[in-house]
Amino acid sequence: MANIKSAIKRVEIAERNRLRNKSYKSSVKTFVKKCFAAVSSHAASPTPESEQAVQASLASAYSHIDKAVKRGALHSNTAARKKSRLMRAVKGLEPNSSTVS
Repeated sequence: MANIKSAIKRVEIAERNRLRNKSYKSSVKTFVKKCFAAVSSHAASPTPESEQAVQASLASAYSHIDKAVKRGALHSNTAARKKSRLMRAVKGLEPNSSTVS
């Protein structure tokens, strides 16, 4: 443990920031999992309601990822990778219109 007063304060601040970052990262993981769950349930039984649920969960996950980046809990490249994986999963549901002959 630190002996100097300023070092003790820095340890306390670092712990506070670690817990805050942990909270942001945890919420990102939760919303990403919800989005993937919505995608898989829509893939099992596609309905307009499940399509709306996928879009809503995607928007919510994007929002939480962006907030975590803004707060400094996630690196911007990490956020881009997570968002890319989400979008790739959502785009995998759509029928391929480019392969029409």
